[in-house]
Amino acid sequence: MADWRKLAKALALADGYIDTKETEIIKKELMADGKLDRSEIEWLVDVRKSSSKTVQVFDEFVFAALKPVILADKTIDAKEAAWLRKFIFADGKVDAAEKAFLADLKANATSVDPAFTQLLKEAGVA
Repeated sequence: MADWRKLAKALALADGYIDTKETEIIKKELMADGKLDRSEIEWLVDVRKSSSKTVQVFDEFVFAALKPVILADKTIDAKEAAWLRKFIFADGKVDAAEKAFLADLKANATSVDPAFTQLLKEAGVA
């Protein structure tokens, strides 16, 4: 049986990047039921990290999907910090959109684990 996530990723990245039209299609299909589950969010993260570039609207969609998951309890624990580290450093660099996302998480969290503070430092986020 075909792996539909792998197929969808291959189609989305056929030209190596995510453009506005692809973002519209991805958003429409993933949001068809009005919500994203963890598996869908992980797929989005994987697609973002596998692309050579993405349009801003795609990044905004990914980060908007991640924020309520990470901040569900208003805290960022060590496990969430480790998951964020894997996501942020997956391609070996931290881009401006990722830095802004981390700063936004910091600003909206009521408490953070030292592992998240260390992640911020390593990512170059004050």
